[in-house]
Amino acid sequence: MNAASEFVRPFTLAEAERAPRRFAVEAEPREREALALRFGLPRIDRLAAEGTIRRHGSRWRLEARLAAELVQVCVVTLEPLPTAIAEDFVVDYAGEEGPGQRGEIDLAGDDAEPAPAGGILDLGEAVAQQLALALDPFPRRPGAVLPADPDPPAGPFAVLGRLKPGGGGGAP
Repeated sequence: MNAASEFVRPFTLAEAERAPRRFAVEAEPREREALALRFGLPRIDRLAAEGTIRRHGSRWRLEARLAAELVQVCVVTLEPLPTAIAEDFVVDYAGEEGPGQRGEIDLAGDDAEPAPAGGILDLGEAVAQQLALALDPFPRRPGAVLPADPDPPAGPFAVLGRLKPGGGGGAP
C-alpha cells in the first residue's frame, strides 16, 4: 500500500479467502480534491466503486464498477468539460506463490499485478488507477474544431509543398 496515496481504503485479502467479499468505496471531498490535483483535473465531483474480491486460482481477482463525475479541460477551447465515467474493470493480483512477489518482474507475459504487500490491497488506489486509465487523454467539447492556421508554414519545404500539384501553388 502506498502511504502517499490520496484515497486509501485498505482491504485484508484474508477476509475473502473462503468466499468472495463485496465492497463499496467512495472518495471524500478532500480525497477527490487531491486526486484532481494528481490527475491535472479542475475537479472531481464524485468517485465511487463497488464490486467483489475473490480468490481466482492462486491469484486474487478484483471485479468492480467505477462511477465518476468530473471536469476535464477541452483541448481545443480550453473550456471546462463535464465528464461522466461509468466503467467495469477487472484486476488480477498475483498470489503468495505467484510472480511479482517481492517486486519481481515476470517476463513470460503474465499480466497479473504484483501481490499486495502484507496481504492488504488498497482498494482506493486501485480505483484511482482505473480512473486514470478511463480518462480521455484529449477531451474535446462536441463540435470544437481547431481554427485554421492564419500563417502558412514558412521555410524551404513549405515552398516546395506549394509547388507540387494540389499544394496550392501549382506546378511551374
